[in-house]
Amino acid sequence: MTTGPTRVRVVLAERHGSRRLVGTRAEVEEQTEVGEVLLRGLLRAQLGLSLRMAGLVVVPLAALPLLLALLPKLGEISVLGIRLPWLVLGLLVYPVLVVVGWAYVRLAERTEQDFADIVDD
Repeated sequence: MTTGPTRVRVVLAERHGSRRLVGTRAEVEEQTEVGEVLLRGLLRAQLGLSLRMAGLVVVPLAALPLLLALLPKLGEISVLGIRLPWLVLGLLVYPVLVVVGWAYVRLAERTEQDFADIVDD
């Protein structure tokens, strides 16, 4: 059996040690203190946005029973044979939920894009 020339792997440059990224992205990927602060800022922004959007939905829905308890005549109003509380809860709430959901997605994507712009330098 004859042995031919052995293959040699040709590389552009030999690497010694670990590769270090430059910039803010490296701070995030290597989980340094600066990267942790940036990630905490992103999470805080996302949490704030979530709480504000939840407030836009929960506060009016929670206020409706209170409003009907304080003003019982309001619950007796009928529109096309349907009482106002049923109309509000059964029909008018859904477009509001769709709009709030749409706004949340747009604002969350903008927050993440702003974070990506900061990280990518």
